[in-house]
Amino acid sequence: MEKEIIEERQGEVMNIPSGSVGKKLFLESYGCAMNFADSEIVASILQDAGYVTTQDDSQADVVLLNTCSIRDNAEVRVRKRIEYFNSIKRHKPGMVIGILGCMAERLKSQLLEEEKVVDLVVGPDAYRDLPSLVGQAEDGTRAVNVLLSREETYADVSPIRLNSNGVTAYISIMRGCDNMCSFCVVPFTRGRERSRDPETIVHEAKYLFEQGYREVTLLGQNVDSYRWNLTRDEKKVDAEKAAADFADLLSMVAEVDPLLRVRFSTSHPKDMSDKVLRVMASQENICDYVHLPVQSGNTEVLKRMNRGYSREWYLDRIKAIKTHLPSAGISTDIITGFCGESEDDHKDTLSLLKEVKFHFAYMYTYSERPKTLAERKFEDDIPEETKKRRLAEIIRLQREHSQELNQAMVGETCKVLIEGESKRSTEQFYGRNTENMVVVFDREEYSAGEYVDVHITDCTGGTLIGTIVK
Repeated sequence: MEKEIIEERQGEVMNIPSGSVGKKLFLESYGCAMNFADSEIVASILQDAGYVTTQDDSQADVVLLNTCSIRDNAEVRVRKRIEYFNSIKRHKPGMVIGILGCMAERLKSQLLEEEKVVDLVVGPDAYRDLPSLVGQAEDGTRAVNVLLSREETYADVSPIRLNSNGVTAYISIMRGCDNMCSFCVVPFTRGRERSRDPETIVHEAKYLFEQGYREVTLLGQNVDSYRWNLTRDEKKVDAEKAAADFADLLSMVAEVDPLLRVRFSTSHPKDMSDKVLRVMASQENICDYVHLPVQSGNTEVLKRMNRGYSREWYLDRIKAIKTHLPSAGISTDIITGFCGESEDDHKDTLSLLKEVKFHFAYMYTYSERPKTLAERKFEDDIPEETKKRRLAEIIRLQREHSQELNQAMVGETCKVLIEGESKRSTEQFYGRNTENMVVVFDREEYSAGEYVDVHITDCTGGTLIGTIVK
């Protein structure tokens, strides 16, 4: 499982436009896109139960933190927030404090029974029970449900779009992970893979388009492992039901409307098939962008990570992407300082970066997570200073590549979906092209949700700058 941590959204507080009558909910989210999508589901369930949101934590009757366990610093931050909310609770003893998501499952006993710092612990498959569990906590009983489901849990829940720009939205298509990468806690916190009925996904995409949205991102722990009524060897499970793999689903969503852009996140390299790439190449509104996490450029490190592929195999997938989608934007994840990583192994990662030249990368130092295979099998033997130095070298190289690839776009014209006002100026819009590059330009007479052709005149390491072509 891969997680794209959305740094600018960490600690985001949910705000549902609604009336003022009802118990007040303060919901704060951390982690990846999946966590923020789950918060939209939580919002829907609790709104139906009569809750209204507040962004003033002192006014809250219920405080919920939707958490991430993928990195140690995420847990440290959440623990500090729990401490802060308990300081408020000392003056407001009726307040309920709850932990949702990945930390909930992994630390349930510690948080609820030993430290007694929360009243409520709810795992990612138990959000339907939140109204009754909150009720238990209000009555003075510490409440917990971290059971994992074998079925797709929320296919019939209509998520509330949080802090939405009204243009882009996530659609969850599957949950869980079967890959058991040795560094990753997600299979233990989110359970086995299970996929949604494609009809419900297409219906949600149609509804969003009718509401004015112009881009959807198909979301899952491993979207390209999506299987509906299909085994891994493509055999039907139930002859009476329609069958679909990820390529089929991509095509179905793209056919909703030519004006609806389709993206997806996140992919596991082993499931990035030529069939998927052919579908992407054949339908213009499927974006030419692939997030393909490599994690390491050394085959032996990849074996210890239990990634299921070699360096050479991964590079073959990159070649296939560039063959089918010559202009595709490609991003990745890198973990440096994994157990047993030598200096030569690190150099292999640097050389892979040079060979591929990713548009963007999520780059981390390895932090050991309890319950993972790596914790049980390997020693976290790379000194922190070495990890930090290697990470700095990776970041420096990736910045060079991002700048180079952005510079190559200067003089080109690309189609951009306007997402909203630029953070730096109300006189400018920002949007993204099909390769997922951020583009900034003067707003003129256009509106969010429209497509415009933008001629690129300049760039920074992270942004293209241009003018609208009329």
